[in-house]
Amino acid sequence: MKILYFAWLKTKLQMTEETISWSEDCRDTDSLVRWMKTRGPAFAEVFSDLEVVRIAVNQEYITGNTTLGKEDEIAFFPPVTGG
Repeated sequence: MKILYFAWLKTKLQMTEETISWSEDCRDTDSLVRWMKTRGPAFAEVFSDLEVVRIAVNQEYITGNTTLGKEDEIAFFPPVTGG
C-alpha cells in the first residue's frame, strides 16, 4: 500500500510518502491507524487526535472504517478550511 502524508503531517513525520506491505495489522483504516500509532513517538503524536486528521483511500475522502487492499493508496491530511 502506498501511504501519502500532507501538510503538517509530512513535516512532523519527515516524509511525504512511503510504501508498506499489506497485512492483517492493516486490513482496514481503523487497524492501519492503530498500527501507525505504534511506529514511534512522532506517529503516536500525529495520530493521537483523529479530529485533526482526515483519510482518503484511492483519492476518495472517507468518513468511516474502510477495508484496504494491497494496491490501495491511503492519504492522511488535515481538515480543509475555506473562506
